[in-house]
Amino acid sequence: MIKKICGVALAGAALLAPSVPAHAADGWQRVGDGITGGLSGLAVEGRHGAAVDVLAVRDNKQPGQNRLVSLRYDPHAKPQVSPVDWPGEPPVDLEAIDAVPGRAREYVALASDGTAYRIRRERNAVRVLRAFALPGISPDGNYEGFALARLAHGKLVAVWADRGGDDHPAKLTAAEWNPRTSAFGKRDSAPFSAPYPAEDVRHVSDLKISAGGALTVASASDPGDDGPYASALYTAGHLAVGDHGRIRLKMAHTPERLGSFSGHKIEALACLPKSREGILGTDDENAGGSLTEAAFCRP
Repeated sequence: MIKKICGVALAGAALLAPSVPAHAADGWQRVGDGITGGLSGLAVEGRHGAAVDVLAVRDNKQPGQNRLVSLRYDPHAKPQVSPVDWPGEPPVDLEAIDAVPGRAREYVALASDGTAYRIRRERNAVRVLRAFALPGISPDGNYEGFALARLAHGKLVAVWADRGGDDHPAKLTAAEWNPRTSAFGKRDSAPFSAPYPAEDVRHVSDLKISAGGALTVASASDPGDDGPYASALYTAGHLAVGDHGRIRLKMAHTPERLGSFSGHKIEALACLPKSREGILGTDDENAGGSLTEAAFCRP
């Protein structure tokens, strides 16, 4: 049975309704205004009681526009928003970010052309440690999802995805990743098509991997800078270790829809460690960016 609360269609008890603070009647908290204020990727930095600190990327392209922002999300308080500087020449069109497991304050941010930036957070700025191209990227691709995870068997894996479109599925790629050299092992790829939304669709607008290998995907409809938008979350499959330790993508024949969201274009996911709770971020173009919380994370 699907129940709708605060613009969120919930599949049974799999996805919890966002907490609804008094200042955000629909459960979403505004954290940026206008077309430069959206969020295109999230990584958790820490938790303080009910409050969660996240580092977010923005897909801005012009000089002087913010690329990174530090956010404190609390369902019962006004969000705290602080720009984070990117010294030197900034990247163009950042679409995803994730923390490097086992490396405090280190992250990998991904631009839509497949260029990855390994960065370290240093107070109100970041330092770029290395820039590198993901292997096997297409010059025609538009990459919107990237995630890192250390699986239970100890392998550090990366998954990234071209977003796809109405006439073609997204393409997901997975490989073991060496954080010392930023080198990748042998790759495995698989297509993914979201059953919903059905039009103006980005089959993958972000993704995350659990420690158990579960692959959670956000999909979104983007008809233009003024919407209307719609999004959904799916358990799309899982990662497995095949012969000779090679990482394999095992996609679900029928992806499990965890929830449907009307009025927002979800482009950012982040899961709290050892929890089903997570944070969702939007890039609603002219309507800016917003955050909420929901229990979409998988073990």
